[in-house]
Amino acid sequence: MNMQAILKQAQNMQKDMMKAKEEIDNKIFVGESSLVKVEVMGTKEIKSVKINTDEAISTDEIEMLEDMILVAVNSAFKEIDKMTEEKMGKFGNIPGLF
Repeated sequence: MNMQAILKQAQNMQKDMMKAKEEIDNKIFVGESSLVKVEVMGTKEIKSVKINTDEAISTDEIEMLEDMILVAVNSAFKEIDKMTEEKMGKFGNIPGLF
């Protein structure tokens, strides 16, 4: 294989990686717990937090609600990490790329 072919292959791989990363960044991931639903962009930017108002929430339950928000956000982040591994794992681990 000549150097020009290797460079072309590397450029194609870079384009594929950027496309996969863009797809992840633009996707909305949802994390949920029993009272809370969060929507998070693939960039891990929180887009919305919804609290189920069907449930009566007293001031005593605020701490529990905070924990549920934490669970929902972490759930969405795990979905992002899972898709990132699925899409980007095929490119191998290239340090400092993303």
